[in-house]
Amino acid sequence: MSTQQNAKPHTQLNLLDATMVVVGIMIGSGIFIVSSDIAKEVGSAGWLLVVWLVTGVVTLLGALSYGELGGMYPHAGGQYAYLREMFGPLTAFLYGWTFFTVIQTGSIAAVGVAFGKYLGVLYKPLDESNVLFSIGNSWSLKPTQLVAMAIIIFLTWVNTRGLSIGKLIQNIFTFAKMGSLFGLIALGLFVGYNADVVAQNWSSFWNAVSLKNGIANPVQLTGWGIVIAVAVSQTGSLFSSDGWNNITFAARETKDPQRTIPLAVAYGTFIVTALYLLANVAYLVTLNMNSIATAEAGRVAASSASVIFPEFGVALMAALIMVSTFGCNNGMILAGARCYHAMAHDNLFFKTAGDVNKHNAPAHALWYQCGWACLLCLSGKYGDLLDYVMLAVLLFYIITVAGIFKMRIQRPDLPRPIKAIGFPVLPALYILLCTFIVFVLLIEKSEYTIPGLVIVLLGIPVYYFRTKSNQ
Repeated sequence: MSTQQNAKPHTQLNLLDATMVVVGIMIGSGIFIVSSDIAKEVGSAGWLLVVWLVTGVVTLLGALSYGELGGMYPHAGGQYAYLREMFGPLTAFLYGWTFFTVIQTGSIAAVGVAFGKYLGVLYKPLDESNVLFSIGNSWSLKPTQLVAMAIIIFLTWVNTRGLSIGKLIQNIFTFAKMGSLFGLIALGLFVGYNADVVAQNWSSFWNAVSLKNGIANPVQLTGWGIVIAVAVSQTGSLFSSDGWNNITFAARETKDPQRTIPLAVAYGTFIVTALYLLANVAYLVTLNMNSIATAEAGRVAASSASVIFPEFGVALMAALIMVSTFGCNNGMILAGARCYHAMAHDNLFFKTAGDVNKHNAPAHALWYQCGWACLLCLSGKYGDLLDYVMLAVLLFYIITVAGIFKMRIQRPDLPRPIKAIGFPVLPALYILLCTFIVFVLLIEKSEYTIPGLVIVLLGIPVYYFRTKSNQ
């Protein structure tokens, strides 16, 4: 493999391409599943929609705030580069460390396994219930894991062939998933509409109850209990809406990044937020809250599709989710490697990750990412790892947006082609909302959040070892 350390990048991503990367990464498998867990937490149609609305507001506030940073630092590495410029190499490395060890690779593994699970719905020999090999009760190898690894390896290879191929796949699959999701929404609203279900959901629209102990044992929620339930529910909905910042990693290969990156993040986030809210409305006109909360394996979308198409609804949703997860993984693989590529140029990652091949692709960075994601697939711990790091993801978002205030004071002279909308009110509101969610998760889900903090903090000795070895 021929490599070039300082090859001039090909600026191939325009506004449409960049927006499709944002939308394609954000829409994975979460919107088809997560509403079931949220229904267990809040128990009513009104509060289910509120959870998704809060997620949309928080995500949009973050996206609009990032516009200023994208204009100030239109460099490869995105959020990693922002943190490096604003808070120094240690903070940037801790983000990059967590991004590589868990956030991006864990997401790639989880989405790959989701693809494998739904392939198993269509082709029973690959069903996740089949066990190929096991070691006691501690570890087992299933076909879904092998399928996930095959998809990750294939998409990694595709992206080593150059950005033009990667973006083509991204555009095709993102348009396909947007069209399919919109079609599901339209069919749910106009074909699957059930007046009795709507009346039932409307009659208890704001009656918040916890269904975590089963629908036969509802626990009434009032006041602070509702606030806590909405905040705890953000774990799933925010994960389903995450990934909007990934396009910033590819700024080096984006046309007019000062303008394109902020607009792509804003447009993409708005599109996904609207689709998510409409999808949940479609669920609520076809299924009652108990059916949503008890959907088999959380497959709310499949249950809704079965109402519309009783004979082949499950197979139809399986195919749609496979399209969605395939495109989602392609976007994450494409974007994530650009972060490690930037870290390598700061001597904070494997040196070869800073090289590009004859197709101007960061091939080594792509294969490092692929290798670790495949190991996470084999470990079977990808789901737990994602639970662990949601708090870390929010913390880095908070720190990054706080950097806008810092730079306004310390570097007012820096060019700001696009300024944070609603500054200082909206960025401050974003920080306050995320901080509140972080505190609730620390209290209510400490079994996940504490290990997440440990993963982040483990990066400190790694950083000092790495910098010392480079001296």
